[in-house]
Amino acid sequence: MEYTKFEKARIIGARALQLAYGAPPLIKVPDGITDPLALAELEFQEDVIPIVVMKGKVQR
Repeated sequence: MEYTKFEKARIIGARALQLAYGAPPLIKVPDGITDPLALAELEFQEDVIPIVVMKGKVQR
């Protein structure tokens, strides 16, 4: 699925926060990776982050 740069930033940021608070990684962590943001980016590239973006009209 194609995401806008804003959706991508929100997904990676939310996942990095989860990892920083102790959530288990969803991929095998490569040697030398200790930064939650870097790990979240790798998870995003592997398409394993369980976050759903709902697109549609904004109700006001």
